[in-house]
Amino acid sequence: MATSSDIRKGLCIRYNNDIYKIIEFLHVKPGKGPAFVRTKLKSVTTGKVIDNTFSAGHKIEDVRVETHKFQYLYNEGDMYHFMNTDDYSQIRLMKDILDTPELMKEGEIVTVLINTEDSAPLSVEMPAHVVLEVTSTEPGVKGNTATNATKPAIVETGAEINVPLFINEGDKIRIDTEKGQYQERMKE
Repeated sequence: MATSSDIRKGLCIRYNNDIYKIIEFLHVKPGKGPAFVRTKLKSVTTGKVIDNTFSAGHKIEDVRVETHKFQYLYNEGDMYHFMNTDDYSQIRLMKDILDTPELMKEGEIVTVLINTEDSAPLSVEMPAHVVLEVTSTEPGVKGNTATNATKPAIVETGAEINVPLFINEGDKIRIDTEKGQYQERMKE
């Protein structure tokens, strides 16, 4: 058993007869009254995100998890296929438990959290950023902006990302997987 002071990003807990992964948290200590922890929880079975507040010292049941490196192979509809890089076994996961499936390209190495009790995969963690090639975007016109103008661009995985006007088709860009935002243009 853990307490609310042990809450951290990525922790899996058992709550309301389901397993949730903590995706955001904030320790709040108001000037008057007891401290509490405001959290955003994502169900690993349904993908639903809920907000919850735990009082200070509240007991939470954490779920023991192991992390394994898997390589993304391909998807068919809502089923995504991964291969364990250690023993070459394969698993299939539903699109709901993936954080940003639209940014995964074939061959990408991801971290899969697996419940140690029943060996069921709980969630997939992407790397902090990915490098993808822009496949289509409008040409940027010089002089029609004031500051920091962006345009939509389609990357090789099919995701649409807002990029600065100087990005052209064929450019490789680094994308932050947590926010799904453009970070920088990569040099060849």
